[in-house]
Amino acid sequence: MMATFWCTEALPLAVTAMLPVCLFPTMGILPAKKVCPQYFIETNFLFLSGLVMASSIEEWGLHRRIALKVLSIVGVKPAWLIMGMMLTSSFLSMWLSNTATTAMMLPIANAILESLFGDLETLKQKSKSPEEQDNAVINGQSSVKLHSLPSEPAEKQMLSIEGISDVTEPTDLRTAEEIRSEAQYQLKVWKGFLICIPYAASIGGTATLTGTAPNLILIGQLKSYFPECDLINFGSWFAFAFPLMLLFLFLGWIWISFLYGGLNTRLCFTKHDHRAQAEAKAKALIKEDYRKLGPINFAEGAISFFFALFAVLLFTRDPKFITGWSVFFKKGYVSDAVTGVIIVSILFFFPSQKPSLRWWFDPQALNTPYVPLLSWKKAQDSVPWNIILLLGGGFAMAKACEESGLASWIGGHLQPLAEVPPAAAVMLITAFLACFTEFASNTATIIIFLPVIAELALHVTVNPLYFMIPATVGCSYAFMLPVSTPPNSIAFASGHLMVKDMVKAGFVMNILGILSVSLAMNTWGVAMFSLNTYPEWAHSINKTAVITNLSSIQPLNATL
Repeated sequence: MMATFWCTEALPLAVTAMLPVCLFPTMGILPAKKVCPQYFIETNFLFLSGLVMASSIEEWGLHRRIALKVLSIVGVKPAWLIMGMMLTSSFLSMWLSNTATTAMMLPIANAILESLFGDLETLKQKSKSPEEQDNAVINGQSSVKLHSLPSEPAEKQMLSIEGISDVTEPTDLRTAEEIRSEAQYQLKVWKGFLICIPYAASIGGTATLTGTAPNLILIGQLKSYFPECDLINFGSWFAFAFPLMLLFLFLGWIWISFLYGGLNTRLCFTKHDHRAQAEAKAKALIKEDYRKLGPINFAEGAISFFFALFAVLLFTRDPKFITGWSVFFKKGYVSDAVTGVIIVSILFFFPSQKPSLRWWFDPQALNTPYVPLLSWKKAQDSVPWNIILLLGGGFAMAKACEESGLASWIGGHLQPLAEVPPAAAVMLITAFLACFTEFASNTATIIIFLPVIAELALHVTVNPLYFMIPATVGCSYAFMLPVSTPPNSIAFASGHLMVKDMVKAGFVMNILGILSVSLAMNTWGVAMFSLNTYPEWAHSINKTAVITNLSSIQPLNATL
């Protein structure tokens, strides 16, 4: 029932997530004292600390400075700009939500594109053949209105091109056919820009535990099913997933640049033509907008410091390949959640203005309002509490599947899959979940299938991580439909993309993602997590399951 409600959204996702609190105790599955704590376990605190850190970055505009700096470094040729957009979007989505990253990057992309190619409506008119233009005039369809993003006008004002638009344009001596061909090329590049941002945001979210909800669900369910498994934490996940993200980003960049005209000889050679003039304007736009930000202020510097400290402490707590700083505390007491909450708590009292000794001698100082780096009101408005409830509902469902024996029963019926080689099973699992998540949220998808996949691994005597990690990553690879993820929907709402554009680009992206995950699992994943051996922490679960089954069989034999 919960899977149906999550997939159809008959009820709000958060309301469906609270059904276990109503139904499990009343149906005798789990007592309330076991269900309710699942809604705010330590994994949720790690997620919350990541969201609070992201809201402080957005509050002081640090994400915008990072985006413009990267774009000014990579250059303005279409393929390099697509790479810059993808790198920036993926990096930001490691820490911000994928939706916020896409909503912030798309208006920046549109402003750069307008400086490169001019107005989109004019471009569409130029790209039409004479017959199409005549038909449009006859039918009264001389222009097509765009569904602009809510945040676009504000961003456009900030990305103004004062001083650039005043330059006199040289006379265009090209033929009508050349102008039409160039306009069609520019429209293709425009589509490439729009489509690369949500794709990169989805890919980037997989690189950190806090980047997307399925990663946190994996941690929560590992702790529930396999309490002795301590292989996955922030540092070890980043060491595995970050190279995978870079590999997939590179392959995705090659595919999108090839599909939308960004790969050509202009990457290596400079030509002095219309495109060169447009590229010069775009470069000037980026530099001018970055200059308007001014020098980095005290608040941005402080946020940068705490952001770096947040990342470094999480990476080095217990990275597995070296001794982490957690050895200075009692074993098992300090987790990633503790680290995250300590850092973000400082943001609520650290000053946003540079402290001065003159404060002690200034009689007016007491009347000056004290502004910390982050206010609780801002954090409260920024945190998607419905996602935290959704995570809790997933953990409650997993706990009930485990306690009731449902997961073991389903796993037993999947025994025929034992004949499939594990490497092939990894590709099948990733492909199935990547397809399923096109129609359901990635959080709901992983909540539904992760317990079943864990039981399948136990029944075929394969390291559970060998199946669970690719399933988790595959849930974020939803590229084919506008409804698959909020970032896809935001890009589609710009009005320039069609469903067939996303299906064509997304189908190959899904294949590249499946192959990348399979390569990662069978190379550095095996070395990092010892995936080619059946772990001791899974043996203990198997013994428990056997004892449970025997205890249920003995009374039946006595009766017979």
